[in-house]
Amino acid sequence: MRSATPLTLVPARGARSDAHALVHLVSSITAPLGGDELELRITVGPGAALVLRGVAATVALPGHRPGGSRSRVLLEVAEGGSVEHLPEPTVVTARADHEAVLEAELAEGARLRAREVLVLGRLGERPGRLTTTTSVRRGGPLLRQSLTIGDERGGPDTVDTSPAGLAGRRVIGAEVLCWGEDPAGPVSGDWWSLVPLARGGSLATALGDTVIEVERALTGACGSHPGSSELLTRSRARFRADGHTLRVRSHRPGGSAQDR
Repeated sequence: MRSATPLTLVPARGARSDAHALVHLVSSITAPLGGDELELRITVGPGAALVLRGVAATVALPGHRPGGSRSRVLLEVAEGGSVEHLPEPTVVTARADHEAVLEAELAEGARLRAREVLVLGRLGERPGRLTTTTSVRRGGPLLRQSLTIGDERGGPDTVDTSPAGLAGRRVIGAEVLCWGEDPAGPVSGDWWSLVPLARGGSLATALGDTVIEVERALTGACGSHPGSSELLTRSRARFRADGHTLRVRSHRPGGSAQDR
């Protein structure tokens, strides 16, 4: 593994009985700021399994440099491999202008779980501008969606304040599941839904007033997925790699990467 400030990769240590790897993603300095461009590349080889977890929320802030900030996560998973990308929430503060991109390329037998939780502004403030794009491919496109929220100019009529958009909720959650069999049809509960995609995989979404509400709702949505017992069990455990290939690299343009 290689990492560079501000994204530091910390593998879990110690003997484990399961042939999986757990890596923590730690932000070593305040980021992203306006003008930052951050990139995380993850390659999971045949038969390998990776759980990548955040340890603290990401806070998108304005910076002294012109322009907004951008983060990009690139996932490539080979046949029989699996990855669970479970970062902590991203908070979009006032005057921030942030773009978040997740791109996943899966082999036919690969598995993916990718969660995103967004908090629109700190307590009592409006959010800045946020654009998120998620793209998942497995022998062709499975999912391509983009969401733009907030207005750095403070405009009153944005999707985050519209009853037809987020219904006044300030926390949004989404989770992509490409994990074996999908549910036979859409499932929903209070402020959450789980929908099978046309070409395979499922998408869970949730709205709430707090991160705890949204994470509980996403957990409920995942509980309706045929692979929920494995997903929910593995999300609470720590794992190691054993004889398989995992490559995880974070990069900030202009910075150096370090092997871990």
